[in-house]
Amino acid sequence: MIPTLPRPAWLRLGTALYVGAFLVFLFLPLVTVAVFAFNNAPYPAPPWHGFTLDWFLGNEASGRVGLFHDSDLLASVWTSTVVACWVTALAVGIGTANAFLMERARFPGKGALSLLMLTPLVIPGVILGISILAFASRIADFLSESFGLEADFLRPGLPLVVLGQFSFIAAIATLTISARLKRFDRTLEEAALNLGASRAAVLWTITLPYLRPALIGSAAIAFLMSFENFNTTLMLVGSDAPLTIMMYGRMREGATPVLNAVSLFLMLASAAIALTLVRRGRSARSD
Repeated sequence: MIPTLPRPAWLRLGTALYVGAFLVFLFLPLVTVAVFAFNNAPYPAPPWHGFTLDWFLGNEASGRVGLFHDSDLLASVWTSTVVACWVTALAVGIGTANAFLMERARFPGKGALSLLMLTPLVIPGVILGISILAFASRIADFLSESFGLEADFLRPGLPLVVLGQFSFIAAIATLTISARLKRFDRTLEEAALNLGASRAAVLWTITLPYLRPALIGSAAIAFLMSFENFNTTLMLVGSDAPLTIMMYGRMREGATPVLNAVSLFLMLASAAIALTLVRRGRSARSD
């Protein structure tokens, strides 16, 4: 149907109902979590017992430890942030190199390599985590038994969590950057080279500025995906638990509205990060 033509009333009503139902399905759980982070009750669910900030600020009189006084939760937030920063840096850096390899290089087996790079995206996170854990443990055992070397970074812990998350997030960064690089007009590089610019100067002043929106977008995706990852992280985590693992443990022990407060804080932080990066990406695209 041509968009400019008038649509029948039943079609307009059906479209409105569909969009409304989709938005309710998408946002109602988030709104519920946000509202009951302020509920004056020891459980994170209805009914409503009044407004309180105890689950954020704490209340010694009632024995409530708020989010901003819960050292374990705050430490897990910091751990997730550190892991996400490492994963983002590695994914964007390797993803950029992969994009140039896939779009610029010509070599036998390129198609097969492209498919292999996408394999981690179709493997369940739990299976991916178990596979990485088993492989890394075998290597660590071999080094220990054969050479007496203790490769602790191959044991369950944050380095292995970073490696596990990087294994599939790098593929997403590669696809994002490749899509942008594919549309690049290479005559701009050729003109700069003909005028005497070095390849490094062309890359720094022409190609990378053009890729900046994709780099920013892939960094945002990588950071958020790493921060919220659970399946792969659960298989590889050590003594320092990221936030998702900490929240999972708290839920098993008995949920309190502190988890709602954490969820609200993360929703606001994620939205702020995403909006900031999107704005920077748009400004870079307009430049």
